[in-house]
Amino acid sequence: MTDNQVQQVVIVGGGTAGWMTAASLSRYYQKLNITLVESSDIGTVGVGEATNATIRRFYGALGMKDIDVLKATQGTCKLGIEFKNWYATNDTFFHPFGLYGQDVQGVSFHHYWLKLKQLGLVSDFADYSLGCTLAMNDKFTTPSPNPPSTLSIFDWALHFDASLFAKLMREFAEANGVKRIDGKIDRVELNPDNGFIEHLVLTNGEQIHGDLFIDCSGFRGLLIEQTLKSGYEDWSEWLLCDRAIAVQSELVSEAKPRTVSTAHQAGWQWNIPLQHRQGNGHVYASQYISDDEATSVLINHIDGPLTTEPNLFKFTPGRRKQAWVKNCVSIGLAAGFLEPLESTSIAMIETGIEKLRMLFPDKSMNQACIDEFNDMTKLEWERVRDFIVLHYHLSSRTDSAFWRQIKQTPIPETLQHKIRMFKARGHLVKYRWEIFQPASWLALYDGNKVYPETYDPIVDSFSTDYLSKSLAEMKQSLQGAVGKIQSHHEFLRQHVI
Repeated sequence: MTDNQVQQVVIVGGGTAGWMTAASLSRYYQKLNITLVESSDIGTVGVGEATNATIRRFYGALGMKDIDVLKATQGTCKLGIEFKNWYATNDTFFHPFGLYGQDVQGVSFHHYWLKLKQLGLVSDFADYSLGCTLAMNDKFTTPSPNPPSTLSIFDWALHFDASLFAKLMREFAEANGVKRIDGKIDRVELNPDNGFIEHLVLTNGEQIHGDLFIDCSGFRGLLIEQTLKSGYEDWSEWLLCDRAIAVQSELVSEAKPRTVSTAHQAGWQWNIPLQHRQGNGHVYASQYISDDEATSVLINHIDGPLTTEPNLFKFTPGRRKQAWVKNCVSIGLAAGFLEPLESTSIAMIETGIEKLRMLFPDKSMNQACIDEFNDMTKLEWERVRDFIVLHYHLSSRTDSAFWRQIKQTPIPETLQHKIRMFKARGHLVKYRWEIFQPASWLALYDGNKVYPETYDPIVDSFSTDYLSKSLAEMKQSLQGAVGKIQSHHEFLRQHVI
């Protein structure tokens, strides 16, 4: 048994993916010898500065506290994403980390709300979400550890400097014995008998041997694609955007506890506030706008002075056909890329690491485990893809060639089925290996004015007057609670800055 256990793990590439992987594996597999190879001469993409709430569970498992991470990464708090001009120009909706209202008798709150909406007796759906109400009033507090009801449940994530977060992960990993080698890889040598990666050869001639190799080399996929020829599944037929321009600017107003995504004529723009600056970017379809025009659109929609030069990168939305090949597992951008509309890049790093730990191999690299990993990864990436496509598909915009083309673009059947079931019965289909839970789908449906044709008949067991009074009390309770909570800026000033 001992002779067949993986002893040497080699991680290729640093950045967020590489150092998160190193930190997690060194935390859970303390007898492993882990080496991370990265070159100081090769930069990282470093675009993702907004996260999902699962990041807090990730670093919490390493023993790190929220406030400490906020301090170390110049971070701010994120209650969700505000979507401007997506459904229509001059329209705004919010996707929170949290629930809506209270379920009764096993029936989701939105069915009760829908009955009153059809009678014109209810206010906006977002009024029954604590996460929405906090975010749109620029308020912040940490959730109650023992919420008195589901009405009080919300979650939060971080905006942070990704390079500082990678530094934090590196410090943790190196303190746990991870060895870092600064060097460029000249070639990858395979075992002629089984096709496994045997060792790396650096430009200085040094050889790095390993039992398991983890590819965190970014878009280029040095091991998984260039060496092992995994193949790439291109999703451009559903997702038209293929380029992004990122730039940093001065923060000229108090940081808001939300990411802002603003739809434009041929894509969308992100604004992410940190303590010391603001991150900005324009994701767009090069078929409909030139790089220079896209840069102008971005700069014209930034309030403060720029502090960096605009950085352009190109991408093809999709995933590796096999995330695990032979004795190589790809994590992060090496495994695939989807535009950061829902801050999924770091979340997919987390789930990649989680699945690797779940199926951690021995030296034989059992094919059944590899197949299971690849199947889970495929499903997970497709589920995220569908949720991103949903944002575009539900939009009512037809004011440019980009949005008109989206209207004509077929969507995956898995997504079409979900939409059909929601429209027909208000049923929220949940597949295996989904990052986004039913409340997130409700936020998108409501934000784009998509509602079921009917509601659950159990709702009719309650009188209209009773439902109307109950929902009014819910809304009043939320507004009263939020009124007593400090601003996000005050929270940061008191606990972080």
